[in-house]
Amino acid sequence: MNIPLAQRLRPQNLNEICGQKHILGSDGLLTKIIDSGEVPNLIFYGPPGTGKTTVARIISEKTNKKLYKLNATTASLSDIKEIVTSINPIIAPNGVLLYLDEIQYFNKKQQQSLLEFLENGKITLIASTTENPYFYIYNAVLSRCHVFEFKPVENEEIKKALERAVKIIENSENIKIKIDGKTFDTIAKISGGDVRKAVNMLEICLLATETKRKIKNIDYEKTAEVLKNNSFFSYNKTGDDHFDLLSAFQKSLRGSDIDAAIYYLARLLDAGELTSVCRRLMVCACEDVGLAYPQIIPIVKSCVDIALQVGMPESRIPLADAVVMVASSPKSNSAYKAISTALKDVKSGKIYQIPRHLQNIHCDSSEKSESDIPEYKYPHDFKNHWVDQQYLPSELKNVKYYYPGENKNEKSFDEYLKKIKS
Repeated sequence: MNIPLAQRLRPQNLNEICGQKHILGSDGLLTKIIDSGEVPNLIFYGPPGTGKTTVARIISEKTNKKLYKLNATTASLSDIKEIVTSINPIIAPNGVLLYLDEIQYFNKKQQQSLLEFLENGKITLIASTTENPYFYIYNAVLSRCHVFEFKPVENEEIKKALERAVKIIENSENIKIKIDGKTFDTIAKISGGDVRKAVNMLEICLLATETKRKIKNIDYEKTAEVLKNNSFFSYNKTGDDHFDLLSAFQKSLRGSDIDAAIYYLARLLDAGELTSVCRRLMVCACEDVGLAYPQIIPIVKSCVDIALQVGMPESRIPLADAVVMVASSPKSNSAYKAISTALKDVKSGKIYQIPRHLQNIHCDSSEKSESDIPEYKYPHDFKNHWVDQQYLPSELKNVKYYYPGENKNEKSFDEYLKKIKS
């Protein structure tokens, strides 16, 4: 049986795990918990290939608990009940450890049904997820577990794993592998912090290289060609990858970093996120540039319309135009802050009577005569098309929502208003 290289390379103890020193170092909290021998219910959160499954297996070995593995994409509660009913003190004297992968695929009812087993102590649960647990795991389960975040593995750590993989192959196949540091660097960089992906890439390169006189000479140019023809880029359109990229894109636009915004635009377009890019661009034009350069709003809308009409790959051009303009434009969020504050007042219950002179008199059912109703003053009948009268409800008449931004446009608007009101 041909065992995959990633499986042959799987660490046998905590010291062999790549990265995660923040939780698995000598002073790491998870290390101390494992060494204590009393492991509580845990949730491992992080991207693929960062060691979640491996750590669960090592925990089961160090605590002498029988390990059962289920994947929430295919498992059901009946599978868990079957494990519980089959618990045998002779086979599992120290209890059972259930590793439930991709727990986010359990619905609310399924997750809540786990509580019974967590509370009676029949199983110790280690659940893993690639999604943010605070969004996808219900509070009742979260409150009974301790969450540990597994982070993407650093390139230097991945290179150590690749070097170890090479030694394993050399010893098992009795061959010599010649591979330079540039190849290791390339594989580590494009693996995106995923050790499993990096090892799989190395295995592809080894398989694509002919053995001559018990020597495999991994040529960098050939390696680059192999990696180019094999897509290893992963992207989750509905999970953290999606929102993290969009967040970085919008914050780069807001922060006036043109190069970063263009880079994230490229990543989003490569991942097929055309519609999301268009939406974020229009939001940024209104929210972050806003009144500092209001003319940009129809310009960005035109770029978005063109992009949606022509599609990829040509849509990258008008979108790049829009990105450069938004990132390089002066910024003001004064209108955004004004409407946000007003909405906060409305939602908090500040719903007051509209001043009578602003109401629709023709729809009035009051018995008062027209002479008793305060007169609405038509601004166009007065000098500068402005007249002093109350517009806000009396309870809010002195409230100020909008404060002009420090930019040429808003300053000129503010000066104009002050001039006509004087």
